[in-house]
Amino acid sequence: MAAGAPRVFVSHLAGVPVFDPNGDQVGRVRDLVAMLRVGPRPPRILGLVVEVISRRRIFLPMTRVTGVESGQVITTGVVNMRRFEQRPTERLVLGEFLDRRVRLVETEEEVTVLDVAIQQLPARRDWEIDKYFVRKGRGGALRRKGETLTVEWSAVSGFSLEEHGQGAENLVATFERLRPADVANALHHLSPKRRVEVAAALDDDRLADVLEELPEDDQVEILGKLKEERAADVLEAMDPDDAADLLSELPEEDKERLLTLMRPDDAADVRRLMSYEERTAGGLMTTEPIVLRPDATVADALARVRQQDLSPALAAQVYVCRSPDETPTGKYLGTVHFQRLLRDPPFTLVSSIVDSDLVPLRPDTPLPTVTSYLAAYNLVSAPVVDESGSLLGAVTVDDVLDHLLPEDWRETDFHGEGGIRHGR
Repeated sequence: MAAGAPRVFVSHLAGVPVFDPNGDQVGRVRDLVAMLRVGPRPPRILGLVVEVISRRRIFLPMTRVTGVESGQVITTGVVNMRRFEQRPTERLVLGEFLDRRVRLVETEEEVTVLDVAIQQLPARRDWEIDKYFVRKGRGGALRRKGETLTVEWSAVSGFSLEEHGQGAENLVATFERLRPADVANALHHLSPKRRVEVAAALDDDRLADVLEELPEDDQVEILGKLKEERAADVLEAMDPDDAADLLSELPEEDKERLLTLMRPDDAADVRRLMSYEERTAGGLMTTEPIVLRPDATVADALARVRQQDLSPALAAQVYVCRSPDETPTGKYLGTVHFQRLLRDPPFTLVSSIVDSDLVPLRPDTPLPTVTSYLAAYNLVSAPVVDESGSLLGAVTVDDVLDHLLPEDWRETDFHGEGGIRHGR
């Protein structure tokens, strides 16, 4: 772990207030959710259990936590208010780790866990358990004496999964380092019962990424086996264009029910995409490209490009619009490519380096024309603009390829003999 990375003992987080970026209190931390992993890897912190004003307990992913400091937690402001339900692969740190009897690896001596330290990984939003604060000797209400010490997570046994076993948590843990496309390939070849069990054990963001890589039949099967509120959460976590494609495969009554359960802003994006023909720029586009105002700087643009959850195609360029700086109402001015951002000083305004020469795509542009456009201008994404000049979204090359390849291309085994192998 890199020196200087934030480290927090979980006992110090219990009960601390959670604030949104505007300084309004969302609730208070009641626990942390961890996932055990196979082999010599520390448990990963998935998120926080937060008790909101109504005393409902909700789940706040660590990817939406921007600060843990000075007795408070700061979020991105995007909070899902649905009630927290613990899944089979999840462990509550305060509720299940503290006061647990474990053993020191070196001496086999039994100790009691008094506290747990978590630390953020360098340059990422991921958090892992880092250290344990333990007491030697037997525990119990009348026996509080004994030497206390802080040890590395690797010095304690009892907080990792065994390599064997049929439980979904073991299989989910082995999938953790795989790319979503590889997890999808593995899920596709499981039995329907096992596939649903493993999908149910994945967290929402991970399951959303995997669903985007599965054949449509598998997507519909898995989504149909989830509770409706969970299915809506997963659809919200998917890229809007992929969520729209999946919902279009469902019966009308199921589609409307799930859209009603989704957050209004997310549902509005999906409904808009579903209004376009499938094999057009409007049907292919994503509604979430990087949009900046003319007075933004190169430094601002590079900060947005660095966001971990962006695909390489969306990070390849930013779109400059007059306010409001969002789809579908921002007035499109042009594009700034990533290479140009690297060549200019950080204080340069994006409006001074914008490329406005290329005519943007219209939402009704057919797929063959979109393909030719990307190929002719060597682009990995392109803007989609309506007749009034407003930016509706962006078409990326991966979505175009999705519709050009054979329908069963996702069922290809990339790891077979002589096949393609993904690098680490």
